[in-house]
Amino acid sequence: MKNKSIDAAKGHAAPVEKTSLHPRNPHRGRYDFKQLIAASPELAAFVSPNAYGDESIDFADPAAVKALNRALLMSSYGIKEWDIPAQYLCPPIPGRADYLHYLADLLAESNGGVVPTGASIRALDIGTGANCIYPLIGHRSYGWQFAGSDIDPKAIANAQRILDANSGLSEAIELRVQTSSQDIFKGVVRPDEVFDLTLCNPPFHASLAEANLGTQRKWKNLGRDVARKPALNFGGQGAELWCRGGEEAFVCRMIVESAEVNCMWFTALISKSASLPGVYRALKKAGVTDYRTIEMAQGQKKSRIVAWTFLDESRQREWSRARWK
Repeated sequence: MKNKSIDAAKGHAAPVEKTSLHPRNPHRGRYDFKQLIAASPELAAFVSPNAYGDESIDFADPAAVKALNRALLMSSYGIKEWDIPAQYLCPPIPGRADYLHYLADLLAESNGGVVPTGASIRALDIGTGANCIYPLIGHRSYGWQFAGSDIDPKAIANAQRILDANSGLSEAIELRVQTSSQDIFKGVVRPDEVFDLTLCNPPFHASLAEANLGTQRKWKNLGRDVARKPALNFGGQGAELWCRGGEEAFVCRMIVESAEVNCMWFTALISKSASLPGVYRALKKAGVTDYRTIEMAQGQKKSRIVAWTFLDESRQREWSRARWK
């Protein structure tokens, strides 16, 4: 079994770029608010000069963050009528796009260094949420087909509303409700179904109390009064933010179940470096052939992707020849 660590943040670039983001990420540069407002005029109400005289939004304001996301999705990916119910997770678009671009690189390793695109690539998004962000960006960026699962029927219903509002998305992205809180793949993956990728942004807190503390830290980092009841700028429902044992327990459960799923690369986002030793132990116990730790960063926030496969390099190449056009 091999373990490779890929450093995602290399070199230095001009200050106007978010240099830690993937080279193919269209959000590396500063936000062009004139362009974004042209794509989604409602954003204009939230844009004003910051302390440095640059146009920006108040990132502590959930409505402003949602309006920015809507504009980014329309401007960069042609997604219209994107919205989420109040208090649901409103994900930071640049970081979510980064995850997908690094997964594309992972697939390219078995395809002569060329990123495979089009409908022959099938990906499963575990916990797609009301925002459906990974399937939306992944399909628009690479033409991949997606299945997205979630335990919350309200989240799935909202994600389906977004798909229905955009021509062609319902044919490319299928949504599935996970009815069991104890299972991740079981009940979602159908018999004889094959995926090239699975991805997941697991609930990373171990309890509601821990999630609330995390909210207070973010509120403080944004320069806000923690004595007030903070409203997390990116929101999130219970199952989106925490589960028993946190992200480590969730991903370890994924690893155990993944042995029964026909997929080339399984992946999960890991927010806390302290979760890695337990995840590595689970990978070794499961007998995976190869696993990777892909470092990512957006500003001061650092995270990583852990990817694993039960296929050796020869079988990976056979997989790509047989499935990818």
